[in-house]
Amino acid sequence: MKTAIMTASYVGDFERCRLLCESIDRFVSGDWHHYLLVERRDVKLFRQLAGPRRSVVSEADLFPAWLRSFPDPFGSGRRIWPTPFTRPLRGWHAQQLRRLALARHVDADTLLSIDSEVVIVRPFDPASLWTDGRMRFYRVEDGKGSVSPDHPRWIAHAGDLLGLPRAPGFAHDYITAVIPWRVDTARALLDHIEKTSGTGWLRAVISSRDISECMIYGRFVDEVLKGSGHLHDPRPLCHVLWRKGMFPETREGLAAFMRGLSDDQIAIAVQSFVGHPLSDIRELALGLPAASAD
Repeated sequence: MKTAIMTASYVGDFERCRLLCESIDRFVSGDWHHYLLVERRDVKLFRQLAGPRRSVVSEADLFPAWLRSFPDPFGSGRRIWPTPFTRPLRGWHAQQLRRLALARHVDADTLLSIDSEVVIVRPFDPASLWTDGRMRFYRVEDGKGSVSPDHPRWIAHAGDLLGLPRAPGFAHDYITAVIPWRVDTARALLDHIEKTSGTGWLRAVISSRDISECMIYGRFVDEVLKGSGHLHDPRPLCHVLWRKGMFPETREGLAAFMRGLSDDQIAIAVQSFVGHPLSDIRELALGLPAASAD
């Protein structure tokens, strides 16, 4: 099985992304290629990380000409993505759109989305995600793993895009830091959005800023495809420190978090706004004893 690993990143996460790349090169085996999806101005910087199994993809090659970034005119220091159709988008919107767009640009069986904050810590072959033609797919029943109060709005927007109820009576959670998609399913998802909306998939998705690409894919799998081609699994591949305050922001607190890594997880992730030095993450994560994972 061929795997396209995709990481949507930006200049502020460059060093974290460098550590991710180092860990992928060390621990990931099998037939894979890693795509770093960045905005136009970040391409030159991220090309330092390119190699035989890693490419840097500009969003200019994924987005239509009318969607590109500019400095925020209100002086926030951030970037915005103005559009002719909606309020300006932010960086987290653009990163999700890049991941969706890549499905039509790769020759692979699996799209494996890995966030910049992730560090792979154990040997892992993405082919192990497949069993008898079905792919392991993360889902927590009725939202028990939800990490955001925005969850209901993401569910509703996904329903609008897919021609499904805005409030389906349940709230499954599909969101984690390492998540596999089937390439054929991701392409079918974009086709379905275009058929349902009567417009291009990207323009349809940005009709609301309540975008969660994981929720859109998850509801498509469960409610349109009825789970076909997927094996639901509530176990996340990655142990994630989602919020400040969960552990002391000290080396000892980071070590305590990492002791929560389960035997079947292959990665850890510390959100960038949590105050653990990258040097501590590198030393503790890559110093973990190797173990096989599912």
